[in-house]
Amino acid sequence: MVNLTPNPSFSLTIRFQLPHQAGMLAHVTQAIAAVGGNIGQIDLIEQNRKTLIRDVTVDAASTEHAEKIVSAVKALDNIKVLNVYDRTFNLHRGGKISVHSKLPLRNQGDLAMAYTPGVGRVCTAIAEEPDQVYALTIKSNTVAIVTDGSAVLGLGNLGPAGALPVMEGKAMLFKEFAGIDAFPICLATQDTDAIVETIKNIAPVFGGINLEDISAPRCFEIEARLQRELDIPVFHDDQHGTAIVTLAALFNALKLVRKSLENVKIVINGAGAAGVAIARLLRKAGARSICLCDSRGILSTSRSDLTLQKQEFAVTESGSLANALVNADVFLGVSAPGVLTPAMVKAMAPDAIVFAMANPIPEIQPELVVGDVAVMATGRSDYANQINNVLAFPGVFRGALDCRAGTMTTSMYLEAAAAIASLVKPSDLNAEHIIPSVFDDRVVAVVSAAVQRAAREDGVAAN
Repeated sequence: MVNLTPNPSFSLTIRFQLPHQAGMLAHVTQAIAAVGGNIGQIDLIEQNRKTLIRDVTVDAASTEHAEKIVSAVKALDNIKVLNVYDRTFNLHRGGKISVHSKLPLRNQGDLAMAYTPGVGRVCTAIAEEPDQVYALTIKSNTVAIVTDGSAVLGLGNLGPAGALPVMEGKAMLFKEFAGIDAFPICLATQDTDAIVETIKNIAPVFGGINLEDISAPRCFEIEARLQRELDIPVFHDDQHGTAIVTLAALFNALKLVRKSLENVKIVINGAGAAGVAIARLLRKAGARSICLCDSRGILSTSRSDLTLQKQEFAVTESGSLANALVNADVFLGVSAPGVLTPAMVKAMAPDAIVFAMANPIPEIQPELVVGDVAVMATGRSDYANQINNVLAFPGVFRGALDCRAGTMTTSMYLEAAAAIASLVKPSDLNAEHIIPSVFDDRVVAVVSAAVQRAAREDGVAAN
């Protein structure tokens, strides 16, 4: 496997002292470049007649690569490394979010209205007319991001504390992209019944529930039960966010290769929460030939180890991923690093589409299949065509909250996918641009509008 591209996930700042002489900085930059570091900003921190102190920001490809870069600088004559800062860890120190008051408390009158005794009148009004909670509290714009830490990113069961940085990040994305106040809730239990009951008990505060990083198959039951038992929308982003953005990208990729969703053979590797949700949404969108694989190969009717969710997609065919990919038009990977080989890709149909979405290391490195695929996408930001859930969940919840949807529906997901795909104009569509940027200001607005429209058509919107 080729080395990963240096990226900000492994960004560091090296503070070093060097002689105040012409050409000394070049020795440092050359040493960093020689070991593959990607140099960013260089700052002058302090100087005198004899020495300079500088900071250099460098992107690495891994923790090991970062250590190699630092060692290269330390090995230089007349250069003294004073400190090394891991920029990602520094960004997280003290947490990434906080709670702020929307109104100032400047005098006794403000306090009397915001809190006791004035707040009692508002409490009574809500008790008498429960729907007023949406107008008179934070509920209408607040989402709970709930996890048990059992399936954190691609890292596994890290528990609730290990999951918290991800949930904080999710809350940031809700706020920055959609103006939604979201709060991380990491539960110290992985019992399905306990999780369902806990979420039901805290639900009065929130206008929606975003389930996150809960392992399969429990995640399916938890979401289904909450959807039945709560009157606010529940959305498992690992399932539906991934499915929405994947479908959006696939809509545009298929346009490029002039194939129809109904007629292509699609192979999905990874039959957990994301893989099953993608397969379900593709079926609803019109796909007719879908083959799911897990670590043991094709989900075959001859296998006795399939969960109920996997049984939905069991086929009479059996064999390995390599067998499944022969003459396949589309590969969608939500599985593990390196499981797709160049030989498997070469066995696919002409104008193959490959979405290798495992993070941080995809199922196959794009560099290995240049010329063998018509369209390549990954989950990484340092390659073209990033399949990123942030294109979906902020707009989906913005729309669901604004129309006060009581639940999420498949139509809402389909319309969200179509809306995302529509933002890439035909004149801009090419093999390296099948999906809009996560920083495209139009995304949340068009997804929100599409979700609201679908919710009203489905009869689940209160507004």
